[in-house]
Amino acid sequence: MAVVGLQQVWVDANFKESQLAKLRIGQKATLEADVYGKKTEYHGTVQGLGAGTGAAFALLPAQNATGNWIKVVQRVPVRIALDPKEVQEHPLRVGLSMDVQVDVREQGGQMLAAATGASAPRLQTTIFDAQEKAADEQVNRIIAANLGKAAAARTSTSSSITTRVQ
Repeated sequence: MAVVGLQQVWVDANFKESQLAKLRIGQKATLEADVYGKKTEYHGTVQGLGAGTGAAFALLPAQNATGNWIKVVQRVPVRIALDPKEVQEHPLRVGLSMDVQVDVREQGGQMLAAATGASAPRLQTTIFDAQEKAADEQVNRIIAANLGKAAAARTSTSSSITTRVQ
């Protein structure tokens, strides 16, 4: 789970697969939020294109019946970072509807972001450190108790079969 401050929101614009050919990372976008109407315009930059359609990553993907030849155009999420100053002037909320226009004339960017290793989180909190430490200690006590029982069972003279917990 990620927690993101409302001053650092982004838009996941769901473009049709037929619109992806000219989309590139770094392209400029203009956006309008339904909450403010056409009088307020936001500016942003394409940060990345989704790895697949929403249907591909759904918990219950669509099951097309055999012989179902109706083609359904899929949509792919495109992440657009917004100008923080504009968001501060006209705050947005999670889940609002936006109208997005991307200027596709600049074709120098990549279609997919370069693969990167795990990076440190931009924001983090230590508020749950005490609870996490207590939980880790309890887990260690349970494991130690179970290992102690397994060790005792291995040294007993009974004919029972024991399994060692790894």
